Amino acid sequence: MNLIFLGPPGAGKGTQAKVLEEHCGYRQISTGDILRRHVAEGTPLGVEARSFMDRGDLVPDDLIIRMMEHELENPAEVILDGFPRTVTQAQALDGLLARKRRSAVAVLFDVDFDVLTERLTGRWTHAASGRTYHVLFNPPRVAFTDDETGEALMQRPDDRPETIEKRLAEYREKTTPLIGYYDDPADPRLERVDALAPIPDVTRQLAELIDCAALMPAGSS
Repeated sequence: MNLIFLGPPGAGKGTQAKVLEEHCGYRQISTGDILRRHVAEGTPLGVEARSFMDRGDLVPDDLIIRMMEHELENPAEVILDGFPRTVTQAQALDGLLARKRRSAVAVLFDVDFDVLTERLTGRWTHAASGRTYHVLFNPPRVAFTDDETGEALMQRPDDRPETIEKRLAEYREKTTPLIGYYDDPADPRLERVDALAPIPDVTRQLAELIDCAALMPAGSS
């Protein structure tokens, strides 16, 4: 079963994709990584994409789909993270999957946005080492101070409240129609997981969805 991961920043999609890659034979596909690779290698698709990027234009959907078509030559089941971003892209992806005689289910990492904001904005970092703390879940011994060096912690720009609020607002605007597309009662292809549950519980939910024996608790059927 191919998977399309939907969910806001910080919902844990990347963490779970790595688990499924390691234990269940999945391959994560990121459109950003694909674009960079094609451009770096100078492939025909990369040259075409670069012509748009150099002008500051978005790479068109049909070019992204052609890159995806190349990726789907590999028979391994995939996790798509970051694509599709619009209903138009989702429709194009459906056409591609149909030509490949493959199908996909969208997995929504369901979160309470207030709780997610609290989690994301509570993270503080020791710049030199990269050690991270959280004011609620993993606080330093002395507030806003690194345990090992005593140096002041900093909050990365991506973790600041105003940045988080902007990113979540953009997510709501862009992804709500996409959720509706996959949750169409006439053709429901959306599964939900509780993304605010502990990481092992989210993994278990996904394991049950895809029937991955390697991640099933002992004795489960």
